[in-house]
Amino acid sequence: MHISSENTDEAVLAELATRLRRARLERNLSQTELARQAGIGRVTLQRIEDGGSASLTSLIRVLRALGLLEDLDRLVPEPGPSPIEELRRRGRQRQRAGSPRSAERPASHPWRWGDEERG
Repeated sequence: MHISSENTDEAVLAELATRLRRARLERNLSQTELARQAGIGRVTLQRIEDGGSASLTSLIRVLRALGLLEDLDRLVPEPGPSPIEELRRRGRQRQRAGSPRSAERPASHPWRWGDEERG
């Protein structure tokens, strides 16, 4: 089953339970062995595999014992920087190039609009 937002909570729990049970069996572990490795009770593991409620700590311990804990990073990825943080990190950037003529203009001749009367 593909887990999506259209599934009910119960359906998602049932699918997660099935996947965890399958992962345990693929590693040829009994519920008692996995519970011992995870540091939880066998009844707690049985409840998880039945789609029942369990603490997040218990789930994390089971995932760690199965070697699946790193997969949580894909489940809830770390948020990237906000646009404002990104701008602060980059520092002030030039918005336009300067005029090369301004460097060549002698300081003794101030800039004029050109429509002033010459005296």
